[in-house]
Amino acid sequence: MERLSAQDRLMLWPDEFWPQDIGALAVLDGSGLLEPDGRFRIDAVRRAVGARLHLVPRFRQLLHVPRPWLGGPLWVDAPRFDIADHVLVTQVPATGDEAALLRVTEQLRRRRLDRSRPLWEMWFLTGLPGRRVGLFVRMHHAIADGIAGIASIAAFLDAAPGSSVGPAPSWMPVPPPSGRALFADALRERAGRLAHALAALRRPVGTIRRMRAAWSQLPRLLAAPPTPHTGLDRVTGPDRTFAVLRAELDGARRIAHEHGATINDVLLAVTAAGLCGLLRDRAARVENLMLPVYVPVTLRRADDREHARGNLIGQMVVPLPVGVSGPGRRLELITAATTAEKTRSHPDLGKMLRSRLARRALRRFLDSHPVNVTTADLPGPPVPMYLAGARVLEVFPILPLVADVTLGVGALSYAGQLAITVVADRDTIPDLDAFVTGAGEELRALTAVTV
Repeated sequence: MERLSAQDRLMLWPDEFWPQDIGALAVLDGSGLLEPDGRFRIDAVRRAVGARLHLVPRFRQLLHVPRPWLGGPLWVDAPRFDIADHVLVTQVPATGDEAALLRVTEQLRRRRLDRSRPLWEMWFLTGLPGRRVGLFVRMHHAIADGIAGIASIAAFLDAAPGSSVGPAPSWMPVPPPSGRALFADALRERAGRLAHALAALRRPVGTIRRMRAAWSQLPRLLAAPPTPHTGLDRVTGPDRTFAVLRAELDGARRIAHEHGATINDVLLAVTAAGLCGLLRDRAARVENLMLPVYVPVTLRRADDREHARGNLIGQMVVPLPVGVSGPGRRLELITAATTAEKTRSHPDLGKMLRSRLARRALRRFLDSHPVNVTTADLPGPPVPMYLAGARVLEVFPILPLVADVTLGVGALSYAGQLAITVVADRDTIPDLDAFVTGAGEELRALTAVTV
């Protein structure tokens, strides 16, 4: 019986209004995936993907929410599974250029995942020039965070183009647990929580120390000055706009090394410059402007990431020096801020927000300190990978938006490239080009400073 963790359940509550799917957009060398007349070999790809499904059990499981008193949501095997429902193909219309590819990706993203099926899809997007093929992969955030999502996708990839794919192992769905079994499991879980609480009372010193570590950031956050109004603080709507940026990974590493920073710090500097360009284009004042940004922190051990499942992250809130001039100075300030943040505790969000007091404190904080930007820096494979024999040329992460977070900037390192995706709420940021221009100029300026 596999119940969702507290963090996994946290990814379900906003789903009614803001679909919580994580994903990636890749471009493949489709030479071996296309017939001479351009038809996509979908059956061969489905066989290749199907042969690896046993490596990602969640991809053949349903999200089941039991009746009251039977415990929290859990994963159960789908009684019927058809890979044709999940591995699909569609055409990129008209020019087949990058803008058209991004528009098709947005159209597919808007289609809600069907909860009567396992919560994932792979869309192969044909019609690109040079016999290339796009690939949009998405899964529900309850299945995986960014690290676990990469591990899930990597299960279908090979390090060489000629890797043989054997027949798919036989699979029979396990019947879901009965109501009696769920009730007994729920009782055991409640008893376990009670035993844990009683044990904590018997060790008050250690308990107080852990509580102090978990809550150490709240006083500092609540005492922070209110977030300046920028026009980005709006409830996120249903539509998105995508943009992509590319950088050489070695160049980004040189920039980081030169400033005693990390790749994540470089991403934050690029994000700050993009925000500066966006707000200046709107004739807004940016002098000395500081804006907060969400920065996720993985709580996984390094040796646990290759086979990661579910969600296990903390969250930093980092002030971005949007109004600081000079790329080197901006990066130095960000590096100092993230270095200080890393010395603090970042507890499991799901466990922390079980507390009514924590939820009330978070609402109080967000009322006066809205955070409208989120970022993520994810490590991908360092060498070229292949899907069904087709080389993966580049991969761009796609972040979900929620509530009044109207801008997401994600980066993924893969085979020597740092691929950056900007996801914006279309209603709040129809002028995303201004952000992209500012971010691109910052990348070039940092490179010039470092050379």
